[in-house]
Amino acid sequence: MPLVYSGRTGIDEPVTEAQERARKIKPQFTEGQLVRVVSAHHQAEAEMVQGILLEEGIPSMTRRSAGFDVPDMLAAGRRDILVPASGAQVAREVLLQADLLGSQPGPAVERPARLLGVLLGVATLVAFIAWLGTEILT
Repeated sequence: MPLVYSGRTGIDEPVTEAQERARKIKPQFTEGQLVRVVSAHHQAEAEMVQGILLEEGIPSMTRRSAGFDVPDMLAAGRRDILVPASGAQVAREVLLQADLLGSQPGPAVERPARLLGVLLGVATLVAFIAWLGTEILT
């Protein structure tokens, strides 16, 4: 009696693209909330970044950046690349090595306390000039 099943084993079935992608993903990078790690200028660049991350085992997804939803131009417009929180640090390191993270603009306000100080100084200066103008006119 043979010890091998002679029926169909599923080995001959072709592997789908989704199955191929799922095999590359490392489970330790799949936990946590989605975090934006980088923005791409258009869909082609976003797919390239996703491919780089997938080669390192990091799952990712894209979404249109806020304010860039242009239905007439389907492939145009900025895209945010999101990865699970457990893979965010590794993704940033991979993208930094690929020189894709260095061209990203930093946060709009790096030092909120400094910005608040400048705004208060400007407001004080405007108030002083207004007070001085009213004292001269009266």
